[in-house]
Amino acid sequence: MGERLSRRPAFAVRRVTSDAPFRWLAAGWLDFRRSRGLSAAYAFVFVVAGFCLTLALAAADLDYLIPPLGAGFMLVGPALTVGFYAISRDLEAGREAALGSAYAAWRSNPRPLLALGVALLVFLAVWLWIAAVVFALAFPDAGFDWGRVLAGTLFTARGLLFLALGAGIGAVMASVVFVAGAFSLPLMLDRPVGLAEALATSATAVAVNARPMAVWAALIVLFTVAGLACWYIGLCVTLPLIGHASWHAYRAVIRPAF
Repeated sequence: MGERLSRRPAFAVRRVTSDAPFRWLAAGWLDFRRSRGLSAAYAFVFVVAGFCLTLALAAADLDYLIPPLGAGFMLVGPALTVGFYAISRDLEAGREAALGSAYAAWRSNPRPLLALGVALLVFLAVWLWIAAVVFALAFPDAGFDWGRVLAGTLFTARGLLFLALGAGIGAVMASVVFVAGAFSLPLMLDRPVGLAEALATSATAVAVNARPMAVWAALIVLFTVAGLACWYIGLCVTLPLIGHASWHAYRAVIRPAF
């Protein structure tokens, strides 16, 4: 019981300044340098999975879902970084990090971690379904052709509506995931707390630190897009960087257990 949070999440949260996210990035970069091969190997599995899903969509003539799949990475990204939290925690404690421990990190608090992971996968599936529906409404008579779709998106009223609607829905879903997952996942890895308590604490922490968390969200989007732009390969660097930095964000914002 001594490791659990207060029933009032606000007591568990510290306030940080707007420059804190850059300190988290610096600390995350140091962790990445200390565990370079291990972190890159952990990330590579997800890079291969993303690449295979992209090829599968192309082979199934579902090319129009490839951009939403990349954007949907923001929705499942928090669940993919749990292993990086485990690596950073081991480095912090002076233990030798191992790849097996990173992949098995969810076992430290399996039910809530798996529950949130499944919820994020459902969010991704819903997002892809919404993207398919919006595309069908915007281009009802067009077979998918990259040139035609790009021109239709940028230079027609219907295309611009499609772009605005898709971006708006995606932004709302990504914001929900960010508020829910920013601190809940490292918290559930670090302490035996339940899902509801972790989500409430994460939402409180984001609300209390609205400005620095807005900066942090922008940095996450920037690094994720940079990684995706390199045909997923860049995620071997940017995903570990975000994951390790997120652990230090958790340490900075969530008070230690008493």
